[in-house]
Order: sequence, then structure tokens, then C-alpha cells
Amino acid sequence: MKKNLIKALAALALTPAMLLAGCSADGNGDTPEETSASVSDGAANDGNSADAGEDKSLQNVLDSGKFVLGLDATFKPMGFTDEQDNIVGFDIDLAEEVCSRMGVELVKQPVDWDTKEQDLNAGKIDCIWNGLSINEERQEIMNLSDPYMKNDMIFVVKKDSEIATQADLDGKAVAVQSGSTAQEILNESGLNITATELATNVECLQQLDLDLVDAVFLDSVVANYEISTTGKDYAILPDGLSPEEYAIGFRKGDQALRDEVQKILSEMKADGKVEEISTKWFGSDITTIK
Repeated sequence: MKKNLIKALAALALTPAMLLAGCSADGNGDTPEETSASVSDGAANDGNSADAGEDKSLQNVLDSGKFVLGLDATFKPMGFTDEQDNIVGFDIDLAEEVCSRMGVELVKQPVDWDTKEQDLNAGKIDCIWNGLSINEERQEIMNLSDPYMKNDMIFVVKKDSEIATQADLDGKAVAVQSGSTAQEILNESGLNITATELATNVECLQQLDLDLVDAVFLDSVVANYEISTTGKDYAILPDGLSPEEYAIGFRKGDQALRDEVQKILSEMKADGKVEEISTKWFGSDITTIK
């Protein structure tokens, strides 16, 4: 009798649970199959979807409303921090106009020039746009824009220096920015010099001012701007090393974003905006944008 009573009570206890289970299956109108399908659809529409071969680089920028530009914020006149603590420069003005035409905000993100490629590939920035010289290694690991400016790599000394030509650098100390193509070119030049590698060109020139090095090897664009704006007694040696070209660096797979920026730059060249910006910083249009 007791056993039969226990079985009856157990059956009654199961009934509400079964009813609740039935309600949870039908109450929200979703079958297990429909719920699973909804999750799958959400993942497929996610900008981070691993859909093979799909390039969402441009759409991701448009959706976020921001275009993050990585730069060395001491690289005058391409992109640098001014006395009011604003990041300004020729490249910055170009990028601001590109972003205006894309309908997004430009975010200027200073980076360590030694680790700029890692920051790009980690997704911390959308591009490197800051007097980025083209070389074989960068062509392999980045998706580069068309060249937009020519540049020479030159030696700067004090005007009262006894160094008058490249031959006079024999046995001398030369400062160069680490992680730059200038460093690479200098190391491969075969010159009998002692290279002092520093984080920025500003530090290199400071070392020259303090007579801690005999010369600085850097971009002619930077040297000419420093000479024209600071009035410092620098001299440029007549014989430099390798001529270069500047480009914008994107992640290897970001073709859509790269092509959109390139298209807008070409439009800016055609309507005179590039000339306006270049004249502001250099006195004339020295760009090679087509």
C-alpha cells in the first residue's frame, strides 16, 4: 500500500515538470531548429565572420564611422604633434579630406615605428599613413597604395662641420631612426660609420645639435622642412643614398579599403584639393598622385 502511494505521488510530481517543459518548447514560438538557424544567421552577418575570401575592410570602416590612421607623431611635416598638442601635417590633411569624402571620422593613432606592422596586423589601426617608404619587405607584408610622393635619403650635418661630402663620413657617428628604411639603407651602404639608432628623427637631430653625432641620415622631406621652419644651421650633403617613394600601408587582405582611399585621392588630385594641401606644406604640388 505504501509503495503504491509513493508511486502515485511521484507521478503527480512529474506532471507539472512535463507541462513546463511543453510550455518552454512552444511558448516563444521558436523550435530548437529555428533557434539554431538564428544563431547561424547572426554569425554570418558579423563583420568578423570567417567567410572565406570576403573582404569587409571598407564596410567595417563605414559601419564603425572611424578610420584609424597609425603614425609616428614626430615625423614633420607629414604627421606630427604641434605646440598646441594637435596632430597635424601634410599626410594628416590628405587623410582628413579622404575621410570627409568617405563620411567617416579620422582617428589619429601614434604608434611605435618599430612595431607599426604588428599594430596594423593586430587591427589596432586601419593603415600606416606617415611618409611610409616603399621597399620590397613592405610590399610583401602590406597592401600598399600607389606611390604619392618622391623622397631622397640624405645626410645632414651642421653648417660649420668639416664634413662636406659622403667620403668625409669615414669613421664618423651617424644618427638614424630605428625601424625605418633609412636605417636599412644605411646598414647596407657599406660606409665605414658608427650608426646611432634612435626612436625618432627629432632625437637624431637633437643628438646632432649636442655634437653627440657627426651627421644624421634621414628623409629629405623632413630635413628640408626642419631647415626652412627652424632656421637651424644645417647643411645637406650633395651626395645622398637611395631615392624612395612614399605610399600608404594597409593590411594585406584589405583591398576594398585600399582601393576606396586610392580612388578618392585620384579625385582630389583631379579637382585641385591635393595641390592645395601640398602647396600649404611645401610651396607647390610635389605629389605624384595620378
